[in-house]
Amino acid sequence: MNLPTDPTNPGGSAINTGAGAASSYTDGVRSNLSQAGGHVKQAASDAGAALRDAATAAGDELRVGKANVKADLADGALAGIAAAENAGGAAREQMDALMDKGRDLVDSAAELIRERPLASFGVAFAAGWILAKLARSGDK
Repeated sequence: MNLPTDPTNPGGSAINTGAGAASSYTDGVRSNLSQAGGHVKQAASDAGAALRDAATAAGDELRVGKANVKADLADGALAGIAAAENAGGAAREQMDALMDKGRDLVDSAAELIRERPLASFGVAFAAGWILAKLARSGDK
């Protein structure tokens, strides 16, 4: 039986040639896997750096957002205080207006009593009598 021989391996058999070729392929696979591993390590490193950068940027944005929220809340509080002060002023104005109307009513009643004292006495007597009757009927 004649086995072909490898010209680079004089005196060697086809089996030896196959083993040398397999060794060459194994070395190539190792080399390619080593390169692939290096690329995967670099990709993982780049991904980690990207995540760190993203986390830093997110933290910065959160700090800016927190500052904006605090500023908005402070502005809202100041506006609320100003509104409360304005409401107090408006309440005082309304109270003053009501007091003026009350004084005017009392003054007009006093003027009416001075102009018609007998009619005023009669109205007061009738109102007292009605109130007394109502009070006595409520006791029963």
